[in-house]
Amino acid sequence: MLDSASHQQVSVQPRRRRGLAVAGVFVGAVLAVVVVNGIWSRSSSEAQLKELADTTALPVVAVVNPKATVATSHLDLPGRLEAYFRAPIYARVSGFLKAWYVDIGAPVKAGQLLAEIEAPDLDQQLLQAKGALASAEAAEALAKVTAQRWTTLGQTNTLSKQAVDEKAGDLSVKAAQTKAAQANVERLSVLADFKRVVAPFDGVVTARNTDVGALINADSSAGLALFVVSDTKKLRLNVNIPQNYVPAVKISSKVDITVPEYPGKTYSGVVEASARSVDAATGTTRMQVVVDNSAGELMPGAFANTRIELPQDMQALSIPASALVFGEKGLRVALVDEAGKVSLRKVAISRDLGQTVEIATGLSRTDRIIESPPDGLVDGDTVRVVAAAAPAQAAKH
Repeated sequence: MLDSASHQQVSVQPRRRRGLAVAGVFVGAVLAVVVVNGIWSRSSSEAQLKELADTTALPVVAVVNPKATVATSHLDLPGRLEAYFRAPIYARVSGFLKAWYVDIGAPVKAGQLLAEIEAPDLDQQLLQAKGALASAEAAEALAKVTAQRWTTLGQTNTLSKQAVDEKAGDLSVKAAQTKAAQANVERLSVLADFKRVVAPFDGVVTARNTDVGALINADSSAGLALFVVSDTKKLRLNVNIPQNYVPAVKISSKVDITVPEYPGKTYSGVVEASARSVDAATGTTRMQVVVDNSAGELMPGAFANTRIELPQDMQALSIPASALVFGEKGLRVALVDEAGKVSLRKVAISRDLGQTVEIATGLSRTDRIIESPPDGLVDGDTVRVVAAAAPAQAAKH
């Protein structure tokens, strides 16, 4: 009876140990799951927090598309008046200014004497050249007589043919030397004529940069001109036309011109020529307007405002004025691509309408423009777009 109870007690103990082991394994597994879940939850939370921090750190911007608008019926642009003919007059001979006879503002005729230059070195060179010419002519005359005599003697077989040919050749050499001396005299004589400084055409003296006794150096054309003569009866006006409007501005188009010194007065001009090329730096084409100035009221070098009539169907692109970025590289706008990357593009304004501006060059209808670019934005920056602009609709101003 005792042995049966002992045997039962011994068999129960292993079962208890196995139960405790199973329970321990289960508890360990549960703890491992809890720990792994905690680590994963923490890593996921940190990744989400980092992603949220990176997202919130990006500048938030709103974008717009350029709007197509019907352009104004005229184009207002600044310009600069220039003389139709303008001649800076430099000295062709070196020396000293002997006298000048006209001052700035004086009307002159073609060929009128403006000043005289004293050139003693040139005078001496001309005298020397004339002496060399006289010597060459005398030598030629002697060689001619000698050659004739030797030719006569050669016909009588008194002299050899070789001796006769030598004298004939000497005559040819002397004749060539005479021609060279004559050419040198003529060259110096022409230079001597430049001691008289004359007007090249009818006009007005717009500059005088010399005075009596001034040293004149003909070898340097980089210095100031002695005089500047300008024909002011007709003026040129250079205007830079934005690329968008170039097809509308035809040769012979009428141009209205105003200047600050005559407020309320309008002058007429005509487009005479076009450069037919676009300046890559400004996005404009230079055109030349001819202005009648027979009354003499307009002045070369003066600033002028121009108004050019345009067809009514001209299209323009307008954007908010707040989208413009002013900096050392000029006027630009900030564009955003689908990935949120920023690129700055240079533009040219054709008209400033206050809250909006019309863009002449640099943009297309499909560009996405930051409406109000944050400070410090540079090429390659990433931004977060919060509102995309709807497709632009044509509108009339």
